Amino acid sequence: MAIALGPPELLILLIIVLVLFGGAKLPKLARSLGQAQREFREGVNDEDKAAGDKASGDSSSSDS
Repeated sequence: MAIALGPPELLILLIIVLVLFGGAKLPKLARSLGQAQREFREGVNDEDKAAGDKASGDSSSSDS
């Protein structure tokens, strides 16, 4: 069951966030969310690289 978020729903969410956090804290909140997203992506990429290195290392060691 997918939830469709159109412009009216997004506007309501924005107003709720504005009321909860206040106008002064919104830039700080957005910055921290951006940093968290960046760190998550870096972690996923590092994990993918480690898994790829491990897989290539396992195949070479099994040939010996």
